[in-house]
Amino acid sequence: MLEIGSVAPDLALEDTAGRVVRLSDYRGADDVLLYFMRSVTCPVCNGHVKDLAKLGDVRVVVAVPEGRAEAEAWRAKRGLSLQVVTGRSGTPHEAVGLVKKVFGALQQSGSVLIDRAGVVRHAHAATLPTAAYDKKGIARAIDELVRTR
Repeated sequence: MLEIGSVAPDLALEDTAGRVVRLSDYRGADDVLLYFMRSVTCPVCNGHVKDLAKLGDVRVVVAVPEGRAEAEAWRAKRGLSLQVVTGRSGTPHEAVGLVKKVFGALQQSGSVLIDRAGVVRHAHAATLPTAAYDKKGIARAIDELVRTR
């Protein structure tokens, strides 16, 4: 998992339309919260996404381990306006060190908040989906970003 205070790698992901999305695209413009879902079928993760859609001070990008077609169908079914990304080769989860645990059956999930300068301000990972959404930690990190702008 990425470390707080480190510079985020310039991940190259794909949105559901196949466009390349790089973290550097947001530098100088937006603070970005990447939320890594365990799966689009995870009801706990879907609840987290509903809550994250209400955040206003940062751009929220949802990373899913499934392919583009499945990710787009999921996004459309839920009427999400959030950007949804998947990996170009492998998954976005692998790119930040979120692996499958418990005999390779459970995809880790979590979140990473990256400021406009590309620095990681919050990083949280969990194997169980109920622990993947650190709402208080995200809120603290966003509050700190807003205060220091």
